[in-house]
Amino acid sequence: MSADKLLTPITIGKTTLANRMIMAPLTRSRASQPGDVPTEMNAIYYAQRASAGLIITEATQISRQGQGYSLTPGMYTDAQEAGWKQVVDAVHAKGGKMAMQLWHVGRISNRHLQENGAAPVAPSAIQAVKSTSFVILPDGTPTRAPCDAPRALETAELPGIVADYVAAAERAMRAGFDFVEIHSANGYLLQQFLATGSNKRTDQYGGKMENRARLLLEVIDAVAAKVGADKVGVRLSPNFVAHDIVDDESEAMAMYLAEEFNRAGVAYLHIAEPDWAGGQPLSETFRTDLRQQYRGVIMTCGGYDVQTAEARLATGTADAIAFGRPFISNPDLVARYQQGAALNTPDQATFYGGDEVGYTDYPILVT
Repeated sequence: MSADKLLTPITIGKTTLANRMIMAPLTRSRASQPGDVPTEMNAIYYAQRASAGLIITEATQISRQGQGYSLTPGMYTDAQEAGWKQVVDAVHAKGGKMAMQLWHVGRISNRHLQENGAAPVAPSAIQAVKSTSFVILPDGTPTRAPCDAPRALETAELPGIVADYVAAAERAMRAGFDFVEIHSANGYLLQQFLATGSNKRTDQYGGKMENRARLLLEVIDAVAAKVGADKVGVRLSPNFVAHDIVDDESEAMAMYLAEEFNRAGVAYLHIAEPDWAGGQPLSETFRTDLRQQYRGVIMTCGGYDVQTAEARLATGTADAIAFGRPFISNPDLVARYQQGAALNTPDQATFYGGDEVGYTDYPILVT
C-alpha cells in the first residue's frame, strides 16, 4: 500500500506540517552528564529525522523531582535550555518541526535520582511494586532498580508542580520549539492522578472524575496561558495497565478530558494505544466517539506500519500517525514509505544509553 494520505500536509493549531508522519517520543538515555543536558550528538540524531511532519522529543523532565531514569534530558536549567536550542535549531535548519514532551514521572522513580535521596512523589502513597527505574549507582554501576515507595503530595505543593510545567514550557518556547506536549500517559504523574487505582486522595484532587482530572487541566490552562493553546498538545493512554496503573474509568475519563480540551483550545490529542503493554485494545466505538467528542487534531501511536497507518487514517478516527521504532532505525522513514523501500531493523541492544552506535549511524537511502 502506498503512503498517499500519510504524506499529505496537516495544520495543527496555526502550524502546518509537511506530512502526517509523526516521530513518537522515544527515550534514548543519551543526555550528557552532569546535568542531563542535550548535546551535539542529540542534535544530529533529531536533525537526521527532520523529514517527519512533527518530531516529538523524548520525554523531558520538568524538574529533578520529575526524573525516573538516569541519562534522560531535562528542561529546568539554563544549560538544558541551551542544549535543546541546539537541537531545535538543527531540526529547523532541515525544515522540520518539533514538540517538547514535558514529563514528571511521579512514583516511577528511585531515591538515587531524587535530590538528597528523597522519596518520589505521587497523588497517594501507593508504591508501583511491579515497576523499575533505570539508575546509575554511586559506584557508576547502571541497573534497573525497584521504584521506591512514594509520599503523597500535599495539596499546597500542587501549584508548584503546575509552575514547573509552565517554566519548562516557557523554556521550550525560548529554545524555539513549535509545540509542547503535556505527558499525561503511560503511568506517570498526571495519569497517576487520573487513575482510580493510584489516586486515593480526599481533597479536591481526588474522588470523582472531575477532581482527579483537576491537576492535568490546571497544567493545561496555565501552560496555554503562557505559550498559547495553539501550541499545546496532550498525550493520553486510555486502558494503559503498565507501571501498576489500574483505572476503572479510563475511557470515560478520556471522553471527559476531550471535552475539556475543546474548552481549553488544545491543539492536538496524542493517543498512546494500550495493547503493546498488555492493555485492552481500543475499540472502534471508542475511537469513533472520541473523534466526535474532540475537535482538534488526533494522532495515535502504537505499532503502526504504512498499511495499518493508511487504514487508520481512512477511518477518519485519526488525523496523523506517530511511529516509534521505525524512526529509530530509519532516519529517512518518510522517504522509505514514499518510495516503498525496505526498512532497516532496529538494534534493541542500543535503544537505551550509549554513544552514536545505534543512534546516529543507521544507513539512509542512496539517492
